[in-house]
Order: sequence, then C-alpha cells, then structure tokens
Amino acid sequence: MDFSPKKELLRFLAEDLGKGDISSALLPRTKIKARIISRQSAVLAGVKYAKEIFVLKRCRVRILKKDGTKIKPNQTILEIVGTPQAILSCERTALNLLARMSGIATQTNDLVKKIPNLRAKLFATRKTAPGLRFFDKEAVKIGGGEKHRMALDQMVMLKDNHLSVGGSLEELVKKAKRKHKKVEVEVENQKDAIFATKAGATIIMLDNFTPKDISKTIIALKKLGLRNKVKLEASGGITEKNIQSFARAGVDMISVGQITNSVRGIDLSLEV
Repeated sequence: MDFSPKKELLRFLAEDLGKGDISSALLPRTKIKARIISRQSAVLAGVKYAKEIFVLKRCRVRILKKDGTKIKPNQTILEIVGTPQAILSCERTALNLLARMSGIATQTNDLVKKIPNLRAKLFATRKTAPGLRFFDKEAVKIGGGEKHRMALDQMVMLKDNHLSVGGSLEELVKKAKRKHKKVEVEVENQKDAIFATKAGATIIMLDNFTPKDISKTIIALKKLGLRNKVKLEASGGITEKNIQSFARAGVDMISVGQITNSVRGIDLSLEV
C-alpha cells in the first residue's frame, strides 16, 4: 500500500477531533492570527507537516523557520491566519508532531556533532512509535542522521531469533543472496563476525560490542583480507558520552534506538 503523508495527517487530526471541537464551536466565526513560538533551543523538524495540518483546515500559513534550522527560545516558527475553529482544532496535533520531530532532530544532531569527519554514520532503527515511523525517520534525516530500514521488506536482517529457527547461518545467507543484494547479520562475538563475513553477509551488526572488541574484530578481519568485503555496524549501549569511542573504533555505521524510542519533545506553544 502506498504511503501518503497527507492521509496520515488527516488521520492524526481525526483522532484529536472526534466528532468535532465543541469548545472552539462556542467562539465567534471571525478571522484571527496565531503563531507557533519556540520555548527552547532546538533543531527544527516537521515544519512543512505542521503547516499542512493547518492548510487542511483552510488556514493560510507562512513559514518563518524551515526544517533543519537551529532555533533559539521565543522565535516565531509559523504564522497562521484562519478562523478560531480551524486554528484551535489543529493546534495540539500540529504542536505534538512538530515537538516530537524537532526533539528527534535535535537529539540526532547532538550525536552527529560528536562524530564529525569520522568514517561512521549515525543511523536510526525500527524502534519508532507505531504509526509514526515515516515522520520519526524524516526527523532523523533532518537532524543529520540516516534512515536505515523503513520496513521489513527493504533489506534482509538476520538476528538471533531467525538463526534459532532457521538453523544454519551459512544456508540462510546463501538463500537470502539468491534474491537480495544486501544481507545483514547480527553477531555477538568476533568469531561469529568472521564466520558471517565468510558466509557472504554484506553488513555485520556488532551487537553490544565494546569499542575495544570492535577494534579487535576489525584487526582480525583485516588479517584475513575480509574487512573490505563488509560494512560494520555498532549497536547497543551507545550514548552521547561514548559514541565517539565507537566511531573511532572504525565502524561504518552506528545505530541508536534512543533517538526515536526515547524522544524528548521540544517545548513549543501556539499564541493567538
């Protein structure tokens, strides 16, 4: 099924509206002007979707701060003109999405700034809020990260549960490579990393490896002439405090679930 951001925004609005905004219905039907204001420093993400939410209710919207902009407290992001019924019925939906996406972009950017000019790129995971993956991953990209898999149909990734059921790692990788170019395998130790590489995996996820363990694994792969045959991904226990150590260990990818599953929304407000 084709994904439509507009349909999702309509769904978000419908969830909040129910049968209608009975509070705003009490107000006179006149034109008013409102603006969305930042209350803290952040990297903005989701501005165009916040705008679209108001446009769906026939408001006129002017963007003052674009996606990716670094904002300061008390800056105006959007100006909206419309009826009180239209603006106030969209207020919470627009603020929620903008705050969440900006929170993700800000946290992503904080991590990306820790690893400038290093080989590793920061990637999001599938640890996103159900129904919000498209917007969560968009926010990661705006913050300077990469999206990785959007859905299970985009790339083969063999993890411990697949191997528990499927048996032979070598056979599973061979089977996958008959149909798919990229095959990622999760491993928990150096021996399995080497074995998975020899089996033909194109990406190895080093699950809960320490930076020291990663360095040792890379040395072992180089000695066997295998390092250039795979991309290496570090995953598990990575934070703002230690991400630089993981990047310096020599991996190609660093995946961090917390940027989308532990979101700290940005403080925003709408004022009439």
